[in-house]
Amino acid sequence: MPISNVKGTGWTWYHADQVNIRDAEIGDGSKVGSFVVIGPNVVIGKNCSIQDFCFIPEGVIIEDGVFVGPGVRFLNDKYPPSHGAWRLQEPTRVGRNAVIGGGAIIMPGIKIGHDAKIGAGALVMKEVYPFEVVVCKVDTMKIVSGWGGRR
Repeated sequence: MPISNVKGTGWTWYHADQVNIRDAEIGDGSKVGSFVVIGPNVVIGKNCSIQDFCFIPEGVIIEDGVFVGPGVRFLNDKYPPSHGAWRLQEPTRVGRNAVIGGGAIIMPGIKIGHDAKIGAGALVMKEVYPFEVVVCKVDTMKIVSGWGGRR
């Protein structure tokens, strides 16, 4: 996986052959883990931590000091076309010093305020204001006991 045409020189990555970063801007002091995809025109601020297995497509702006946990996915199109031209919609923005827990999914065009906290596994579908905490509650899950071994 390549690293190509990245603006910024004071950032580090763990394994250059295990990331795919192209035409992005990454601030000084930021760290990028393994198996991360960062698309074109993404801006990542200073002193950010992007953990392993993250997907950050075009149209995402991450301000300074943000922690992005492992396996976080940012989406950038509410209505992707099956054919024809794709066009960038409103960008997704993550405010300074925000924390996004592992496995969270951030829908397109979402604004996450500064110092906000997103819990692991959360599906973020609307704006998160500064200092807010978002947690994912699974209350519709049903566990069926004794299912294994039946034929």
